[in-house]
Amino acid sequence: MVSERDLELALDKVRADAAGPVPGVFGPDTVTWRIDREAVIFLGAGRALLLQLAHPWVAAAIAEHSRTFADPIGRFHRTFDIVFAMVFGSLDRALLSSRQLHRRHAMIVGEMPETVGPFAAGSRYCANDVPSLRWVHATLVETALMAHDLVLPQLSVEERERYWSESRIFGALFGLTADDLPADWAGFAAYNAAMAQSEVLTVSPAAREIAAQIFGGTRPWLRPPRWYRALTVRMLPQRLRAGFGIELEERDVSAADNALRWIRRVYPKLPDRLRYVGPYQEAQARLRGEMQPDWMTRCLNRAWIGRPQMDARGKG
Repeated sequence: MVSERDLELALDKVRADAAGPVPGVFGPDTVTWRIDREAVIFLGAGRALLLQLAHPWVAAAIAEHSRTFADPIGRFHRTFDIVFAMVFGSLDRALLSSRQLHRRHAMIVGEMPETVGPFAAGSRYCANDVPSLRWVHATLVETALMAHDLVLPQLSVEERERYWSESRIFGALFGLTADDLPADWAGFAAYNAAMAQSEVLTVSPAAREIAAQIFGGTRPWLRPPRWYRALTVRMLPQRLRAGFGIELEERDVSAADNALRWIRRVYPKLPDRLRYVGPYQEAQARLRGEMQPDWMTRCLNRAWIGRPQMDARGKG
């Protein structure tokens, strides 16, 4: 388990390797900024969530401790707020977000309500457990790149290695050490492939219920469109598609294909102000010495993180 001391040791390494106090952990010359600034990464949000739910410990923790059912938009905002603060926030803001996440996870402990895959009923779970953190980290890293590559030119072999090297630093913000993560992209790909076939990923009744609420819930205005649901399911490993039991009709698949063709044609032509996420634009303004993001960036931030300014709480 990642203790508070473990986290602080990891953050010492992050601080030493960071781009600087103002650019933050990564900075404008990194592959991480290049990928995570793209609004199109939202295409993978559903996939990342379902992959996380496929881990029985994560599903049990969300079912018992999360407000996902009551506040799905709030969960979306909280997730992106944490990730974008780590990636695009000032160094103080990124480290603060890391500590806040660790404290939140420290309160998420419990027991498995039933046996699921290799996890016996009554076995304890903890959100700061290294294997769970490693899997959540992997879903975010792999899915962001997958969504990017669905629409934009794929990274070169060298760029993928750089992306993974930077992602290991991102992992340190979770408290993960170099020994907790694969050394290179090939090792990371092998880890994901092994997890996709492992019983460690077993869709529990709780996971199916959460997925059903999110992708086909009782509130139509919150329900993702057919094309998004179909695209999400098609991005999952085949074994997990069946586990979640989300059936696709021919019209769903057709809608996903049509939507993806339209996005590939239109998205690369969008102006940067619409194409790039608000926290990235706030970070660029910070690098220019601007104290406050402008009105458009504040509007984009509200859409992505639920509040107008990412770095407003970045001191201390």
